[in-house]
Amino acid sequence: MKRITFIVISLILLAACSNTPNLPATEPENTPQGQESTATPVQTQPPRETYTPSASATPTYGLDDWKLMPIVPNGVSRSMIEVYQRGLERGRDPNRFSKLGDCQNVPSYFLAMFDNGDYRLGDQYAYLQSTIDHFAGSWERASLAVKGGLNVAAVQTLYFTDPKNCNRDESPMVCEIRKFNPSIVLISFETWWADKPASDYERRLRSVVEYVISQDVVPILATKADNIEGDNSINAAIAHVAYDYQVPLWNFWAATYPLPNHGVSEDGFHLTFARDFFDDPERMQNAWPWRNLTALQSIDAVFHALTEQP
Repeated sequence: MKRITFIVISLILLAACSNTPNLPATEPENTPQGQESTATPVQTQPPRETYTPSASATPTYGLDDWKLMPIVPNGVSRSMIEVYQRGLERGRDPNRFSKLGDCQNVPSYFLAMFDNGDYRLGDQYAYLQSTIDHFAGSWERASLAVKGGLNVAAVQTLYFTDPKNCNRDESPMVCEIRKFNPSIVLISFETWWADKPASDYERRLRSVVEYVISQDVVPILATKADNIEGDNSINAAIAHVAYDYQVPLWNFWAATYPLPNHGVSEDGFHLTFARDFFDDPERMQNAWPWRNLTALQSIDAVFHALTEQP
C-alpha cells in the first residue's frame, strides 16, 4: 500500500513539475529594440584567478546562515580532493560531469547551450570557455537521473529507472553514475512533497550524497530559487548537508534573490526565461541565464580547485 501511495504522489509531482506552466519557447521582449536598458545585473563571483575565501565561505548550523554563502563555491575541502583523486584511480572520467535533478535540470533549458553554441560569455566571463571545452558533451547530454517531478526520494527508487538503458536493480542515481562514469555530479532537487517535512528531504539528500561519495565522485549541491514550502527550510537543509559532508554548495538562491520577483514566475516555482547572453543586462534580469551561468561558474570553480592543488 505504501508503495502504491508513493507512486501516485510521485506521478502527481511529475505532472506539476512538467506542466505548470510551460516555459516559453522564446524569450519575452520586455525592452523595445534599440532602447537602452536601465537594468543592473546581479554580481556573481569574480573570475577564477581572483577568488578569495571569506568568512561566509563555510555554511554553519544556523537556520539562515546559508543565505550568506557565496553563489559560487570558494574552493573545495581536503576530503573532496581525496574523493576526486580516488575517483581518478578507479577510472572516473575527468572530462565528464553528471546531473541529478528534476524539471529545472532538463537539457532543453539547462546547460545544453554550452554544447550547441547558443550563448554569449562576453568579456567578463570569457575565462569560462576552457571549462566549457573541457566538459564538452556533458552539457547537452540527457541524464538518466533527471526528470520532471523527480525528487531526492524518487531518484533512489527503481520505479523511475529507465528500463532501456539501466539494469532492473538500479535506481536512476545508480544507473547514471555507472553508465556515464563522471568525476563530478551536480545535484539539484527543487521538488518535494508538500505534506512531508524538510527533515525528510534532508535525510533523503544525505543518502544521495553518501552514495555519490561512496562511488568516488564529487557532489556539488544546489540551493533553489523558489520558497514554495514558505520557510526556506529546504535550502537550509541543503546547506546543512553540504556542511556536514564538506561538499561544494552552489547557492543559486543568492543569484536570483535580487532579481524581479526573485527570478520566479507567477506560479511561484518556474524560473523567468531569457536566452543565455551573459553580456546583455536586460536578459540578465531573468533567472534562467543566471542559472546556467552560475552552474557553469560552480563547475569551473570546483574543477579547478580539485585539479590545481599545490
